[in-house]
Amino acid sequence: MDEHDWLAKRFEDERTRLRAVAYRILGSLSEAEDAVQEAWLRLSRSDSAEIENLGGWLTTVVGRVCLDMLRTRASRREEPLEVRPVEPAPADAARAARPSDPQAEALLADSVGAAMLVVLDKLTPAERLAFVLHDLFAVPFEDIAAITERTPASARQLASRARRRVRGAETLPQPDLGRQRRIVNAFLSAARGGDFEALLEVLDPDVVARSDNGMAGALSAVRGAALVARQAATFAQFAQSAQVALVGGGMGVVARVDGRFRVMVFTIVEDRITQVSVVMAPAEVARLDILVPDTGPDADADAADAADAVAGVDAVD
Repeated sequence: MDEHDWLAKRFEDERTRLRAVAYRILGSLSEAEDAVQEAWLRLSRSDSAEIENLGGWLTTVVGRVCLDMLRTRASRREEPLEVRPVEPAPADAARAARPSDPQAEALLADSVGAAMLVVLDKLTPAERLAFVLHDLFAVPFEDIAAITERTPASARQLASRARRRVRGAETLPQPDLGRQRRIVNAFLSAARGGDFEALLEVLDPDVVARSDNGMAGALSAVRGAALVARQAATFAQFAQSAQVALVGGGMGVVARVDGRFRVMVFTIVEDRITQVSVVMAPAEVARLDILVPDTGPDADADAADAADAVAGVDAVD
């Protein structure tokens, strides 16, 4: 095996991980494939003998490429919630970029969580990169600092600030939040199974379900527990891939249906759902204040990181 073939094999061993990193940063499988392919092109032009840690080197390159792509996207004000078709980058014939696979993209979206993808899009490019690399892939802040051209302390603060924006401060009292989560989970479980009676158990008799039908300003409404429960087939589309999230301070779920993000917001009074609002229009989804409940290992780090803010290491990206 010559050096080129050996290097190509090593790269293929890293490809799945690199694609996962790029997808979580970019939110688009086609763009993630382009970023990974660019990493291969740069590797093939480099002196591999000088690379001590190939995995780390490739992660750094993919991170830089993704950061540039995010900044270009922001400058062009492209719609982040849509999957943008991107032509594969030119490549060596033996390492040609793989075509975009909608099923693969759906699996990746489910793995990171629809709510997370929506919230990540509200971050600056540097915040998104720092959060994804550190919190999701445990990349050291020293490496993130090199990618973002900041100090390690500044990179740490980027991740901390992003974490606070992603996770947020739970605005509901903890006991109430837990109660509402149980009710929403019961609703989702009943919707998945098409269990009419179980849906009636969590719906207020006068519940109102509203939907924008995918168009901003176009609303339809259904009133009454029986009529709302009969829409279980529609709710089941949300329930299959739903991720519980805080939406506007209340309990809701975010799901990816037919390649688009959908949000369902609940109003709960005395253990019954009194209102369900289904938001499907991309522009309206983008305006929602969505927070992902904190379950990460670095949640306790925010208190210490907050002290860094007074050090003046923030930089406008």
